[in-house]
Amino acid sequence: MAETITTKDLTSKQIVDSVLKCIDREREREIVARRFGLFERRETLEQIGEMLGITRERVRQLEKSVVTKLKSQAEQGSIANLTFYQTKAIDYLKANGQVSRISNLAKEFSTDPNREEQSRHAFICQLCPELSVVSEDDDYYYSVSIKSVYDEKSLKNKVNSVIDAVKKIGEPATIKEIAKSTNITDEKEAQSLASVSKKLATLNNRWGLTKWPMVNPKNIRDKIYVILKENGKHMHFNEISDAIKDSDFKRKDVTTQAIHNELIKDKRFVLIGRGIYALKEWGYEKGTVADIIAEVLKEANEPLHRDEIVKRVLKSRYVKETTILLNLQGKPQFKRVAKATYALAEVE
Repeated sequence: MAETITTKDLTSKQIVDSVLKCIDREREREIVARRFGLFERRETLEQIGEMLGITRERVRQLEKSVVTKLKSQAEQGSIANLTFYQTKAIDYLKANGQVSRISNLAKEFSTDPNREEQSRHAFICQLCPELSVVSEDDDYYYSVSIKSVYDEKSLKNKVNSVIDAVKKIGEPATIKEIAKSTNITDEKEAQSLASVSKKLATLNNRWGLTKWPMVNPKNIRDKIYVILKENGKHMHFNEISDAIKDSDFKRKDVTTQAIHNELIKDKRFVLIGRGIYALKEWGYEKGTVADIIAEVLKEANEPLHRDEIVKRVLKSRYVKETTILLNLQGKPQFKRVAKATYALAEVE
């Protein structure tokens, strides 16, 4: 009878070693180890075939045959330590929404969940009869679920329903809102399902499509946009720089000068004061203070008292009142038509 480890310190490498001992032939052990990246990077059928001097098709056949035998042994409970692992994995999944990325599961077992560690967990999960695995592709991360709750097909369908809910909401939403929209009673489950999809991203506790800058900023400009949007009002470029450095962005080692340069270039941002920027979508338009005064008078279509002009200009520019008055009194496109009352000068 195979020796079973019952300590809490059971590692993925110990389990993999137990699995490999069940494979009789050295060549087949080599194929499995290399194909699943159990001890180093994963290799292709061609690479393994070239090393062993056999065709890629033969490698594929041997891999399939060995994995089928291992799954049969796993169902019979004859692989040492696998049942222990499965029990621990199921406990983790039950406590974390029934579903998990393999990378998160690896963190539960290891303090250093590197790529090799993750590959070992993916391989082990595929052998566990009570677990279901979704392989990584363009749409999904490598993930695992409790088979009695979600098999591979139903898991993908449920994840897609979460994506559809996000699309319907049309803007970044909390997991509570998404869960309600998809009739999922457990918010942890909704979050776990969302995390499986490569089409969704999260930032500041809100989820959305990966193409939305508010949840997946891809460059400095997007990060500036997120900071301003979250703040809800204008900010000085130094404040924006500090906010980015204090944020949850993956990359935030950006200089203040670089941020200022991007603010100047991007049409989404409007300079409304000395070094102060706001979002164009808030109703701000580019232009000098004189341009804004002219627009105010044009929209009014009548002369306005200087106090009213100042009031209206300050709605779209964060400047001192004296700056507005100096422009009003010193620019030729404005004329005083009565005491403290101005209109646009007639164009000759």
